[in-house]
Amino acid sequence: MEPFASERPDQPPVRGYLHRPAGDSRRSLVLTHGAGSNCNAPLLIRVAEAFASAGTTVLRCDLPFRLARPHGPPPGNSAQDRAGLRRAVDALREITPGRIFLSGHSYGGRQASMLAAEDPNVVDALLLLSYPLHPPNRPDQMRTAHFPKLKIPVLFVHGSHDPFGSLDEMRASVKLIAAPVELVAIEGAGHDLIRGARDVAGQALATFLRLVDRAPFVEKAMD
Repeated sequence: MEPFASERPDQPPVRGYLHRPAGDSRRSLVLTHGAGSNCNAPLLIRVAEAFASAGTTVLRCDLPFRLARPHGPPPGNSAQDRAGLRRAVDALREITPGRIFLSGHSYGGRQASMLAAEDPNVVDALLLLSYPLHPPNRPDQMRTAHFPKLKIPVLFVHGSHDPFGSLDEMRASVKLIAAPVELVAIEGAGHDLIRGARDVAGQALATFLRLVDRAPFVEKAMD
C-alpha cells in the first residue's frame, strides 16, 4: 500500500491509497466510501487487501466532498462526486492495463452506479456495498430510476438488517437491471457491514470475479 495523488487543472483531485498486488495485474478497482466516512474505513481496507491479494490493483480514494472537508455529509453536489470518480478511474487506467472496475460503500456505491448509468463505457463492472436503496423508513423514495440504464455486470453486497433497504426490496430492485447481476446477502449485518467484515471482503471478491465473466443472476447467502 502506498499514498496516491493525481491532480490536473480544472479537474477534481484524486487522493487516497494504492494497493498493488505482488505480481502483474491485468485488472484494477477504484474503491470509495459512504456519506459519513472516508477511504480509511475498515471495510474498504479489508476489501482492498482481499482484491490486491488476488492480483487486482486497487485505488482506495476519497470523494471530492470529503477532500473539501474532513467531516460531515455531502453538501448536495453529487455531480462533482461522480466527476471525481471518473477522474479516479482515468488516473488508475493510466497506470494499470486491462479491465477496470468501480466500487463504493453506500453513497459512494450509489454515485458509482449513477456514473455507470450515465456512461456505460466508464468501467467494466460495479461492486456495490450496502447500496442505499431508500432513506430509512422511507420506502416510497426508491433510488432505482437509473437501474434500467445499467449495461455492465453489478454485484450487490447487502446486510439483512440494513435500514436503507430490505433483502426483499433488493431482490425486487435488481430485476430492473438487464445486465448480469448478483446479490450477496449477509445475514445479521447492518448498513456498515461490520459484522463479518473480513468474510464479506472474501465473499465479495470470489463472487465478483465470477460475475465479471457474465454469470447469470444468482443470490448467494452468507451466514
